[in-house]
Formats: sequence, structure tokens, C-alpha cells
Amino acid sequence: MLLAKTLTSLTFKLALIAIATFGVIVSVIFTYVYLSTTAYVRSRSDRAIVTESLSLRDAYEKSGRDALIDLIRQRTSDRSFAGHVYALADPSSTLLGGNLAKWPSEPSRPSGWTEFRAAVPLPNAADPPLVRAMLETFPSGDRLLVGRDISDLDSFTAQIKLAVISGVALIFLLAMMASILVTRRTVARIEQINATSRAIMQTGLDKRIPLRGTHDEWDRVAENLNLMLERIETLMGEVKQVSDNVAHDLRTPLTRMRGRLEKAYHGARNSEADQLLIGDTIADLDAVLRIFSSITRIAQIETQARKDAFRNVNLVEIACEVVELYDAAAEQDGTRLSVTGAREAMVTGDRDLIFDAIANLVDNAI
Repeated sequence: MLLAKTLTSLTFKLALIAIATFGVIVSVIFTYVYLSTTAYVRSRSDRAIVTESLSLRDAYEKSGRDALIDLIRQRTSDRSFAGHVYALADPSSTLLGGNLAKWPSEPSRPSGWTEFRAAVPLPNAADPPLVRAMLETFPSGDRLLVGRDISDLDSFTAQIKLAVISGVALIFLLAMMASILVTRRTVARIEQINATSRAIMQTGLDKRIPLRGTHDEWDRVAENLNLMLERIETLMGEVKQVSDNVAHDLRTPLTRMRGRLEKAYHGARNSEADQLLIGDTIADLDAVLRIFSSITRIAQIETQARKDAFRNVNLVEIACEVVELYDAAAEQDGTRLSVTGAREAMVTGDRDLIFDAIANLVDNAI
């Protein structure tokens, strides 16, 4: 399940693109190294062949065929020239000297570079050599072949080629494994967050995303999400508290209104009493509307949307107004309201909301 999500994830696809790009770059670099190395080794061999060919040609031009044959015989018997290939043939391709068993059949050009596999091994060799040689035809029709056994060079280039291919394949394999492991880890952490989100949707806000203690970017994301969940849970608790407060504040005026209306419904009609009932009911409805207005203003203040009504206000002055409003109601219950203390207590706030808060406290006390 997790492996399937890993292989189909966007992260893994991006990793494959990165691997392909990196692989192309590495392949180009390795190919350049391979071509440069083989070209350098071949150029050194070619320079040695050209130098030896010029030396033999000079001997032929100065001293003739016999001198050249003697010089070739000396070269083939000298161990310091091991690996060199010589052949001198007349116009009919009959060998006159050298260490080849016969004139090679592959070169068809009279002069220039050629490569061929010798028919028989060279003296003191086990296998027929791969020869790279330079051909030259003299004005007399004699042909000179000067070359070197490049079997070792061919084996060396083959090893380099194998090393390059193996290196590129190994890099691709390691990069693929690394991308799978990294993507698997990323997908696992994302799936962990998704699982926690589904659990929260099904059971509630009490779930939290587990931390691994690595303090990496995924742990920081989980910490931030957990803090967000805690904040949401706190806000939900505040919403519940507001709902409870609203229900509490509305219960008293609505109960009074219902009691009056029920009493009037069952009693005899009296215009003066009915008018008084209507007036008291309107006052209670105004109180209910003030509660809703206050709730709206509190919500606006909490969201930083309304602070224009904030002023420097005197709490003592507001308290005195509340006492004047509820003084008559308190006297009916045998209670006396008064304000004691300093004449001035300045704060910054919404005067109407502060008045409502003190009035609610006094009303509940009465």
C-alpha cells in the first residue's frame, strides 16, 4: 500500500526527472573521460609509429632496400622494440623482412593508417595481435608496414568502457534507491498527517499528529498543525462558552415576558393593565436586542474589526448610571444600591459594552 503510493507520488516522479537529468550529465562526463583517455593513449601510440616509420623511410632512402631489411632485422631482435610490428614487401606482396608471417590482406590502400588482426602470433606471443599500423609505398613499389600491437590498448579501452557503464549504472541504481527511500519517508509522514486528519473528522479535535523527535521540517509542520488544532479546540470552547452565556442572558427577560403574556392570556381584559404589560414586554424585548447587539460588537472586537468606539471612559461615572437605572428595582426588593470609592477610574474601552457588563452583574445580583 505504502510502496504503491510512493511509486505514484508526485515527489517520486520529480525525483525520477532529477535522476534522469543527473544521469544524462554523468553519462556525458563519463563518455568524455572515456573518449579523452582512449584518444590520448592512441595518440601516444600513433606518434611512436609515425616516428619509427619516418626513421625506416630515411634508412630506405639513404641506403636502399638491403639496409632497410637489416635495420628491420635489428628492430625485431631488440627486446626494447617488443610489441612493434614490421613488414617490408615487394610489389607482389612477397615479404622481404619483418616479424609478420605474411603480408596482411586487410589493408587495401597503398598508404595511410590501418588496423587488422594478424593471422598468426608474433614471436614470443601466444595470441595473434591486434595491430595498428601505418602503410607507406615507395617509388620502387616496395611497401613498408610499421605498427604496434594494440591488444593491451584494446583491452584497456574495453575496461574503461566497462567501468564507465558500470559507474553510470551504479549511480542510477543508488539514485533510484535513495529517491525511493526519501519519497517513502515523505509519503509516510504525509499519510500520517492524513490519517490524523481523518481521525479528527471522525472523532473530534482531541487527536494530535505524533512527533518523531527528529526536529526536522516534518516535525515542525506537525508541531504547527498541533498548535493550530489546539487553537481551534480553544476557539470551539469559547464558542460553547458564548452560547452558554447567551442562553443565560436571554433566559431572564424571555421568562418574564412569557410569564406576563401567560398571565394576561388567562386574566380579564384591562386596557390600563394591558398597556402596562405591553410596555414591560417592549422593554424586555429591547433588552434582548441589546444583548444581541452586544454579542455582535464583542465578536467584532475579538476579530479586530471594530475598535473605533474605544475611548477613555470613567468607570465610576458608568457605575453611577447603572445604579440610577437599577435603584428603583433594588428598592422594590428591599435592597439599596450605592457607589463608593474614588471619583475617577479611567480605562480605554467601549463605553456601551462596559455599561452592559456592569448592568448584567447588578441585574443578576438583584
